[in-house]
Amino acid sequence: MAQDTQGQPLMRVILVAAVVAAIVTVAISQFGSLLGLQGAAGGGLAQKDLEQTIRDYLVKNPDVLIAMQTELERKQIAEQKSLREKAINENAAELFHSDASLIAGNPDGDVTVVEFFDYNCGYCRRAFKDLAKLIETDKNVRVVLKEFPIFGKPSEEVAKISIATAKQGKYFEFHRALLAAPGRATKEQALKVAEKIGLDVKRLEKDMNSPDVAKQIQDTAALADRMGLQGTPFYLVGDRSIPGAPDNLYDMFVESVADVRKNGCTATC
Repeated sequence: MAQDTQGQPLMRVILVAAVVAAIVTVAISQFGSLLGLQGAAGGGLAQKDLEQTIRDYLVKNPDVLIAMQTELERKQIAEQKSLREKAINENAAELFHSDASLIAGNPDGDVTVVEFFDYNCGYCRRAFKDLAKLIETDKNVRVVLKEFPIFGKPSEEVAKISIATAKQGKYFEFHRALLAAPGRATKEQALKVAEKIGLDVKRLEKDMNSPDVAKQIQDTAALADRMGLQGTPFYLVGDRSIPGAPDNLYDMFVESVADVRKNGCTATC
């Protein structure tokens, strides 16, 4: 997903330290009795000695820490998956079948791919080639594009222009052209791209400020919040989620589409 990666090494260290501290705390509270360490009232070790003994045990047996961390991560992933599936089910109509949907590919396709994106998201730009390839190679895929401008006012202005192009029947043509344009996406650049592909710019400037365009952006932001999204791009293939832009994105698209065709969705997708 689109995010600042400069501080990731430090954040990783902090996260690992926090996880280890949490693991030690849990170990002290949960496993003291298993090691035969009772409170001072029972004639055993004092709390301070108990903590040190547990720490010494874990240092000498690091596999315990690794196993606990692995289990913690597994549980967190399972919980996130469960919450995401619940959110997809609860918001399926708006995700897949909104009257305001911006569609690419086959409007009557048997599998729907949803993308939340921002034109100023570098990962979104990089990943577009994979989505375009999917549309070109699978003529029975329907794509719903969710304008989710999270990078400030320029992104929001560009999203308004982009949505307004649908009123002139050239949404995906504009979408493709703007993602291919070099540099930061701005209102001025977006209008130049629109003019270049033959759109009525004066009408576009009027339409971009219409209440329905503003509502569509607000509705998508609210939907993203309910889905727990924190960055772009984010994809759904049916009800299978793909966060970010992995290097094997196209292969993941193909595999997920095949899986949905074979096994269907738990939600109405």
